[in-house]
Formats: sequence, C-alpha cells, structure tokens
Amino acid sequence: MPASLPPLAAEDHVCDPCSVAYLETPIDDAVAVIAGMPGAVREAIGAVAPEARRVRPAPDVWSVAEYLCHLRDVYVSFTIRLHRVRTEHEPAWEPMFNDLRARWFRYNDCDIEATLNELAAGTAGFREEVRRTEDWGRAGTRLPGERRTARWLVRQAMHEGVHHLADIQRFGSELVVP
Repeated sequence: MPASLPPLAAEDHVCDPCSVAYLETPIDDAVAVIAGMPGAVREAIGAVAPEARRVRPAPDVWSVAEYLCHLRDVYVSFTIRLHRVRTEHEPAWEPMFNDLRARWFRYNDCDIEATLNELAAGTAGFREEVRRTEDWGRAGTRLPGERRTARWLVRQAMHEGVHHLADIQRFGSELVVP
C-alpha cells in the first residue's frame, strides 16, 4: 500500500469536529443515523445554489458534488466490507483511494439527482447487510495492524455520513460563485 494512505480511525475514535464518539454509539443508533442520511444530504444540497455545487472552496477541498459521490461510494464499499467480514475469516479490504476515485470517476461531473438516488440505494443496501450481521466482533484489515470489527464498520459508516454532511453544509453555505 502507498505510504500516503491515511490510517483508519481507531475502534475508540472520537471526532471533535462532529462530536461522534464510536464507543458511545450503539449499532442501532448508528443505523438510524445512516437511514436518515439520504434525506439529510438531499436537503443540504438543495440549500446550495446549483451553480455552487461543483465549486471547490479550495484546491484540496472537494466540492459538494464530490462529497456526495464519496458518500455514495462509502456506503457501497462498506456494504461489501461488512459482507466480507460477516462471511470470511478476517478479510483484507481494498482501500477506497478517495482522491483517485474523485478524479478518475469525475465526481464533479455527476448527475446530482441520480447520485442522490444512488446514495439512498447504497444506504439501504448497507442497512440490509447490517441486519444480516450477528457477530459484531468479527473483523477485517486494510493495512497491517489495522484490524477493525464489524461494529467499527457500522460506526465508521455513520461517521462518514455525519462528518461529510457537515462538510456539505459548511462548504456549501460558504461558497460564493463569482
């Protein structure tokens, strides 16, 4: 794996900016947040002027459209990761390569409405996989030493949604299109 791949959040991660604390988040609560994510993201994007949805606030900060595509891909990727944890013995997960996806799959050119629908389908599929999971201690890895449980996958998926919804709300409200 490339040295630049950021480490996964720990099982006991606490995110100060969005106040998510993994150990304080029951699975059912995380799933409820995920269930509401498509509507919350749709509402947040609806509050952003259409001409501002593809503008990057800074060169190293994604646009609203790019965050939307990333969230869609998080729920699809995490569905597969959770399925593999549930059905395989400690599988090794492929990294998401977020910036590579954004660039090569042209996130900024996405059809916003279609991608919102794909996000809804992705979160529904993820929640279906959660319902099939019984052993929350089963685990997978990405990099050596990054053993993470099924429980972590659900909390991390929720955190991705909460954190990037806030990004969309914040950057979307700050954008001024010339």
